[in-house]
Amino acid sequence: MKTVTLSYSATHGFSTPLPVITAEQCLVLVFGHSCFANDSVPFDTLRAQYPQAIIMGCSSAGEILGKRIHDGGLVIAIISFESSQLRFAHSVVREIQDSRYTGRLLADQLSGEDLRGVFVLSDGLHVNGSELAQGFNDVLQGITVTGGLAGDGEHFSRTWVLQNGKPVERVVTALGLYGNISVGHGSKGGWVPFGPAREVTRAEHNILYELSGKPALALYKTYLGDMATGLPATGLRFPLALSQPGEDKELVRTILAVDEATQSLTFAGDIPVGAYAQLMRANIDQLVEGAEQAALMSDTHTTQSVLCIAISCVGRRMVMGADAEEEVEAVLDILPEATQQIGFYSYGEISPYAKGDCDLHNQTMTLTTWYEP
Repeated sequence: MKTVTLSYSATHGFSTPLPVITAEQCLVLVFGHSCFANDSVPFDTLRAQYPQAIIMGCSSAGEILGKRIHDGGLVIAIISFESSQLRFAHSVVREIQDSRYTGRLLADQLSGEDLRGVFVLSDGLHVNGSELAQGFNDVLQGITVTGGLAGDGEHFSRTWVLQNGKPVERVVTALGLYGNISVGHGSKGGWVPFGPAREVTRAEHNILYELSGKPALALYKTYLGDMATGLPATGLRFPLALSQPGEDKELVRTILAVDEATQSLTFAGDIPVGAYAQLMRANIDQLVEGAEQAALMSDTHTTQSVLCIAISCVGRRMVMGADAEEEVEAVLDILPEATQQIGFYSYGEISPYAKGDCDLHNQTMTLTTWYEP
């Protein structure tokens, strides 16, 4: 497996000439600013240069390339595979209630005897990420499913996913990897709970109405204080930890929208009634440590060329500010020397919690590693 990475800006074009690729199995990964929904030039160029390649990507809240974070452009990885195979599927999500069905549909299309892993990129605003993940779990057992939800900075207005090499809304794409390829994963946060744990007493899917019988939005605002005026963006600094009585697993949920009329909060994934929710916060050192733990969890040990796809949450970047590059540096410092990294800041991360079925996470650093043994 060979990977070439580069960047693109509307002002300067591609940072280096596009390489010539002769491999039969080729993937072009693209992550970039939401403004490219209205600029087809770079995507047209990539399709013309690599007509046989699978071109996959989405919008972001910041683009990761190596140990650096970029804004306002595109980051690109061109990967040629020597001994493994690829298959691509996509589906339109017309209503958020179709999210689980969409996951099942894509999983059915990619299911196969030699399937080693699935990588998913989804619209970030019109899809229930936890239902999407459950749809994949309904069909695929023992297969690593990872990926993320597209971002739009702190605007929460419009996201895009590449379908047939063109940026569109309301689409989920999935890549199946088959044969001689090793797929690793790791997902960790670094957030620390604070305040009382409150029972979810009223919720519907990903909309939270009441905690301990009290309106969720009003209660949430009491903790945010002056920062409540900046919702939903400021809510990214204070995610919710969800736990079920008697279970060790803890999921983190981030706010996507607020509704003053119903005093509700909309999250990227489901909020189960009966679960216990607790606010979380973190400092830079804790988040960097979380990224390091994600890299260790990926269990990637090889002298071969490795591609790491890093998907971190926009909320982590807001907390870390100018120091956000410390977490992407920390990942590369732990992974094998021959590792190239590309990725993006997202509205939700898809990965197994530790092992087993995948789930939607928020506020984590989620890593996917690929290499051909």
